[in-house]
Amino acid sequence: MTTPLFSIAVYCGSRLGADPGLSDVARAVGQWIGQNRGQLVYGGGNAGLMGLVAESTQAHGGRVIGVIPEALVGKELANHACDELHVVRNMHERKALMAERADAFLAIPGGIGTFEELFEVWTWRQLGYHDKPIGILNANGYYDRLLAFLDDTVQAGFVSPWQMDLVQIGSDAATLLGDLRAALPPLAQAFDAGAV
Repeated sequence: MTTPLFSIAVYCGSRLGADPGLSDVARAVGQWIGQNRGQLVYGGGNAGLMGLVAESTQAHGGRVIGVIPEALVGKELANHACDELHVVRNMHERKALMAERADAFLAIPGGIGTFEELFEVWTWRQLGYHDKPIGILNANGYYDRLLAFLDDTVQAGFVSPWQMDLVQIGSDAATLLGDLRAALPPLAQAFDAGAV
C-alpha cells in the first residue's frame, strides 16, 4: 500500500437509511478516496453507510483509520479490518482524534451524530481552531431542507454569509471531493504533485 496523499474524515450514518441510492453514494465516496490515494478517517464501525464507505475505500486501494468509543464497539460493530482501529474512552476523544488525523471533512447523509460532528468542525473553523476544508454532500437532496433552514438563519441575522462560505456544498461525490482536495493547504498540494 502506498503512502496516502491526504486524509479525509467522513461523517455519515451508522444506518443505511430508507433511500437505497444512498448506499451507492457511500460506496462512490469510498471509491474516490481509494482511487485518489487517500486515507479515510471515520467512526470505526461496520454498520450502515459508514461501513460501506470504509469497505469501498479499502477495496479501491485506500487506507482506513477507524476511531470508536469503547461503549460503541459492540453497538456499531467495530471494523477490525481497518488499517488502524483506535478504541477510545468517549465521544470527545473520538472526535478530537478524527479531527487531528484528517486534512478535510465531509458530511454525507446521516443522523444526529453526523449533524453534531459537522456543526462542531464547522464551529471550530469559524473560531479559527483549524483551517481545514469542510464539505456537505447533498446526495439525492438529503440536505435540501437543512440548507434552506441555514439560509433562513442568515436572513434572520444569526449566521453570517462568510460563515456559510466556510463550507463547500455539492450533490456529486467526485466533484465535491475533488474541490475539497484542491482546497488543501499548499504543502499538501505540493506533496500531492510530487514536489515534496
